[in-house]
Amino acid sequence: MRDYAWLSSYCLNRFGGPAELEARLPQPRSAEALRALGDDRYLSLIALRVFRAGLKHSLVDAKWPAFEEAFFAFDPHKVVLMGAEHLERLMQDSRLIRHLGKLKSVPRNAQFVLDVARERGSFGQLIADWPSSDIVGLWKYLAKHGSQLGGLSAPRLLRMIGKDTFIPTDDLVAALKAQGIVDKAPTSQKELAAVQAAFNQWQAESGRPLCQLSVMLAHTVNH
Repeated sequence: MRDYAWLSSYCLNRFGGPAELEARLPQPRSAEALRALGDDRYLSLIALRVFRAGLKHSLVDAKWPAFEEAFFAFDPHKVVLMGAEHLERLMQDSRLIRHLGKLKSVPRNAQFVLDVARERGSFGQLIADWPSSDIVGLWKYLAKHGSQLGGLSAPRLLRMIGKDTFIPTDDLVAALKAQGIVDKAPTSQKELAAVQAAFNQWQAESGRPLCQLSVMLAHTVNH
């Protein structure tokens, strides 16, 4: 794999200079900001990610105020009590996206949020404290304990939250293949560990967050 000096030089040349490059790069939230975000907001973002999966984001986002109303502003203590009959009533609400599987995931994820909060004090504590050097471990944790957070949903959720992460999009996978790090989209523990190790090395060389390295690397292919 090439070092960060090459990646930086490539992106500076591509975008025309430091200011132009920096303007394109995301900024992660601080640990303090992640801890300050309430459990209700985490549950709302988890649900938003689940409903966005496979659907046009603008369609889901336009309906989200109705979801906030229907799910008690995503107060996990209230949402966790929503049973099958309540969800069936929501299936008749034309303001919502009436997908029963996705609707069922909301109370399940409310329980997940409450379980984490009981153990750690808040869901934000888990997110803030998880080291970026093992961000793939957080993906696995979310997919295992949450509902409908497998595949790319966990890293995409973290990006929505503002937690520093890379996302193995098609462009990023193509770039990782070009660097000789993987030969296909990483799914096994061995493949994910190899990608994490590469990002950890680039981060050590650059001091940049994973999300910025992810965007920079994705721009080295198919553009």
